[in-house]
This record gives sequence, structure tokens and C-alpha cells, in this order.
Amino acid sequence: MAAAAVAGSLTAHDRRILTALNTGASSLSFVGSGFIVLCYCLFKELRKFSFKLVFFLALSDMLCSFFSIVGDPSKGFFCSAQGYSTHFFCVASFLWTTTIAFTLHRTVVQHKTDVEDLEAMFHLYVWGTSLVVTVVRSFGNDHRHLGVWCWTQTGRTGKAVHFITFYAPLWGAILYNGFTYFQVIRMLNNATRVAVGMSDRAYQFDMKALNRWGYYPLILIGSWAFGTINRIHDFIEPGHKIFWLTFLDVGTAALMGLFNSIAYGLNSSVRRAIHERLDLFWPDRFRKWLPNSSKVRNQQQESELVSLKVEDQQ
Repeated sequence: MAAAAVAGSLTAHDRRILTALNTGASSLSFVGSGFIVLCYCLFKELRKFSFKLVFFLALSDMLCSFFSIVGDPSKGFFCSAQGYSTHFFCVASFLWTTTIAFTLHRTVVQHKTDVEDLEAMFHLYVWGTSLVVTVVRSFGNDHRHLGVWCWTQTGRTGKAVHFITFYAPLWGAILYNGFTYFQVIRMLNNATRVAVGMSDRAYQFDMKALNRWGYYPLILIGSWAFGTINRIHDFIEPGHKIFWLTFLDVGTAALMGLFNSIAYGLNSSVRRAIHERLDLFWPDRFRKWLPNSSKVRNQQQESELVSLKVEDQQ
């Protein structure tokens, strides 16, 4: 979607470069998020409520990447369908990150055990909000075909609507996630300090998990900071495109799915499930190339989202 919003006054050579960049980065995100979706479908032990949220995040990223990759979808209805579909699933992606943050906060900080009962509300919130902002975005927009993208040909009003329907909720999600994870990390830090009889090893484990959680809000910032700057610059000076800024905008936005799949999805539970399957089916003569299986089974559990067993607290 970032690529579609920046190609207006660039040269044909610039657009070819951006096309290749968008396709390559989106393909990486598609593969990464698709891998997490596949793991969820194949491994029953991952089908906990906490990882189900990661599954829907990865599914949204996968579809967002897919529609970003699709090039030259012709004019008319198919062009509009591509533009709106990309917008819809990109919005859904960062909204799912807020449900993950909310689940952690409600479980860890508020000590509530009813998050599984809120699944229907999560779906209504994510898919409903994504649909509303996508429909609102159509007001004043005229989708036109430009190069390999569906270009939304808009004036200042259309650009303002685009900013309100995408970047405003995006940065709202970033602020919410940052504040939520700050509270979660602060509480667990305090609990760690006052815990009686806690071993040094357990303390180090908690610190590793807290440090990992602290990076989650940075994914959205890193993915969309250049895009936000580029949108503001384009609104102020619509006739002047900065290629290097556009390059960073397209590249980082298209890699969001890959970043999410690594940070949220590729955790200790997923790695352990994959290793156990490899340990079962991998030929004996190649076992030496795998990590020691007993070490993997007995390794310390990282306190990641999928390890947050809400059902054990009920």
C-alpha cells in the first residue's frame, strides 16, 4: 500500500526500482507470515488462545503482502479491489497487535482470566474497524491504474482522508502498544525485585523476556515512520518526491509482515514444535546437524506471548 501512494511524480526508472523493492520485500513478508500460519495449522500444541491472536496477525500480514505483490491488476473493479484489500488487511494487521498487547495487560497487570471470552469482541473490533476505515477512505478517491500499482489519484482532501483512515489509527495503535507494554514490563520488573527466594537464573530469564517485549512497539514504528514522514511531505509539497525517502517508505512498510512473524511468531514454542518434528523424521545420520534434542526439551522456556497460558490461571 505504501508503494501505491508514492509513485505519482517519479520517473519510470524510479518506479521500476520501487516495483522490484516492493515485490521482493512483500514476498519476504508473505513467506514469513505464511510460515507462521502453516505452523499454527500443523501443530496442535500451538492452538492456544494466545497464539491464535498471533495466527490472525500473521494471516492479516500474509494477505496484506499478497495484495501488495499483485501487479497490474487491470483497471476498474480489480484495481479498486486491490487497493482496498491492501488497505483493509494492513489496518487489520496493526489492530491485531493491539489485541495482543491488551491480552498481556489484562492478564499480567489486571490479573483477569476472561480474555478468551473476549475473542468475539476482538474480531468485531479488528475486522469491523478495518472495514469502516476502508469504506471511509473511498470517499473522494478515484482509483486509477499507474504502472504496476493501483494508484489512488487524490487531491489534498483525498490525501487527508487517507492519513486519517490509516496513519491516525496506526499511530494510535503504536501509542497504545507502547503504553501497555511499558505497564506490563514495569509490573513484572517490580514483581521480580520483590520476589522472595527467586533464583538468579529465573531473574535472568525474566529479563530476557521483558527485553523482548520492549521491542514489539518498535516494529510498527520502524515499518511506518518513513511512510508517515513521506505522507506529510507529499501533503505539503505534492509536486516534489524524494526518492530515497520513498525507497525507505516502500521497503520498511513491505517488511512489516516479516518483522511481525519473527518477533511475535517465531518464539520458543514454535521452534520447539519444529525441532520435535525434525527429531522424529530426520534421518539418523543427519541428527548431528540438529541441536541436542534433550537440550532443546529441557531449555528454559522463554516467557513469550504463546507461553502466557491464560487457561492455567482459570
